[in-house]
Amino acid sequence: MLTLYHSSISPNSRRVWITLLEKGLEFELVEIKLDGEQFKPEFLAISPFHHIPALGDDGFNVVESLAILDYLEVKYPTPAMLPKDAKDLAIARMVQLVTVNELLPATTTFLPQILGLPGESPEKIDQAKQKISIVLKLFENLLDDRPYFGSQNLTLAEVVAGTVVIWLPEVGISLKDYPKLNAWHDRLVVRPSWQATESTPEAMEAFKSVIVARNTRHQT
Repeated sequence: MLTLYHSSISPNSRRVWITLLEKGLEFELVEIKLDGEQFKPEFLAISPFHHIPALGDDGFNVVESLAILDYLEVKYPTPAMLPKDAKDLAIARMVQLVTVNELLPATTTFLPQILGLPGESPEKIDQAKQKISIVLKLFENLLDDRPYFGSQNLTLAEVVAGTVVIWLPEVGISLKDYPKLNAWHDRLVVRPSWQATESTPEAMEAFKSVIVARNTRHQT
């Protein structure tokens, strides 16, 4: 039995959760509360850097979400979630890595706003919006007449990018200037896997409490 150690508010965790659902795999879902559970010895034995997600598979533990996705794709190749053509594979990989290295860090700038907390400085907000704009233009250009990046079918590019792009309208960044990307977004959010993994208001409030407590400790 596969075991996913995760937090429901984490896009990194969500991308693995969605992949497990899209591949129709049986798995156990173990919620790691970010109020300190991630530092307990039993979890550190699985994920030594106390990061989520982590995947357990019959005594073999995998950390880092992209490594977990590759593991699942090779071990459970049906349905295929990476293109075989070289150009299409490059498109999917570019989307994954640009999301992780550029889009997600820029989007994190808006995390206080999402949680209803005091936000970053206007300068940092503007820098983040500029970075996000560059990413969205690239994504728009990478989409062709197919519904997904480099494929007629859902790929790991969607799983990675889709769990971050979905937050942009929540912080006032519209996709209306990117018609192909906007249609792509709308296709994803109605999928059962996206709806089943959507974070609850209760989970967001719990995470907000953790962030407030952490900030309070740093200020004292």
